[in-house]
Amino acid sequence: MNDEKKYVNKFSSSYKEVAPYIGLGTQLAASIVLMFFLGRWLDSNLNTAPFLMILFSFLGGFGGLYNFIKAVTNLNEKKKSVKKS
Repeated sequence: MNDEKKYVNKFSSSYKEVAPYIGLGTQLAASIVLMFFLGRWLDSNLNTAPFLMILFSFLGGFGGLYNFIKAVTNLNEKKKSVKKS
């Protein structure tokens, strides 16, 4: 029974450390896909064929990557400040 509690505590503590990073990949992919479809929709309404779709895809990629790097940096800073305390 004691070994089981140790395993559960170890598992839960490792999951708590990793949990904030889990959704970052999904956010990155979602920003690219949503901006792609926004550009595609604007292209169909404004008759600007592939221009806005490509532009918005890149904007989504850059914005998603910026958000990803910012979130990882903030999470690492929080982790460092918790270890120092």
